[in-house]
Amino acid sequence: MNPLSDNLASQDFGAVLARIADALERIAPASAASVDFTVANAFVWQAEARHLEPVPRVNRVEMDLLKGIDRTRDMLVDNTLRFARALPANNALLWGARGMGKSSLVKAAHEQVNRAMVDEGRLPIKLVEIHREDIETLPALMALMRSTPFRFIVFCDDLSFDADDTSYKSLKAVLEGGIEGRPENVIFYATSNRRHLLAREMVENERSTAINPGEAVEEKVSLSDRFGLWLGFHKCNQDEYLAMVNGYADHFAIPIDAETLRSEALEWATTRGSRSGRTAWQYVQDVAGRLGVSLSEPPATPR
Repeated sequence: MNPLSDNLASQDFGAVLARIADALERIAPASAASVDFTVANAFVWQAEARHLEPVPRVNRVEMDLLKGIDRTRDMLVDNTLRFARALPANNALLWGARGMGKSSLVKAAHEQVNRAMVDEGRLPIKLVEIHREDIETLPALMALMRSTPFRFIVFCDDLSFDADDTSYKSLKAVLEGGIEGRPENVIFYATSNRRHLLAREMVENERSTAINPGEAVEEKVSLSDRFGLWLGFHKCNQDEYLAMVNGYADHFAIPIDAETLRSEALEWATTRGSRSGRTAWQYVQDVAGRLGVSLSEPPATPR
């Protein structure tokens, strides 16, 4: 055999192996970097980079500005307080009408409970937002949080699943069904317009095509059962809507008389065909702009 050709073949084979190794490294999931949880009380999960991005200032509504949801507010705050104090607490599903403050309540409850934690000399709890399309990466996120001294609310806004979407199985496993289960220092809060997180046609399709329709539907609907606390949000009546408008107007000291504010707010809701916290805030933005009032620190749009 020719030693020179053997050497060249060996070099070519080594180059091929190096290229394969480089390709595998590029397509492999990014390793989760360590996180300094002391830099902020809120983070956004960046799934592709396996990274938690700190949020210096959370876009939130003051709790006092959330009207018409007193009982729901008290239940969520109480559940969050128990969790923050290392007492038993439930995962929470906030479901119902759009624009009635579901996600706003989660963020406001986080802030209110952390004030209590400061008064009690405890560590603040951390709010971690995960996007609905990143649910399958929940196990990697949980691994980052499991061994830290902090407690976490993992929050997913507008959570729902459509046909052919199997990522709900990852969520089910994390909430209760997996071998490791949900870490003791993590709780999961989600908002959705759907009580069972699934589109009606998705449930009906499962029922019509399955060999055993009852079991097929039960498999998917059982996801919502993993949430021990269900909080319903319903369309507000006229008095509740006007209370929201008045609350914003008082908070920002908008110079408008009560009767004009009332008539304009009702007309605004009529033209949009809905009454909600979001509609109230949109009207307040309009009237403040017309009257030259600067909303220098506006609350987040209720959702």
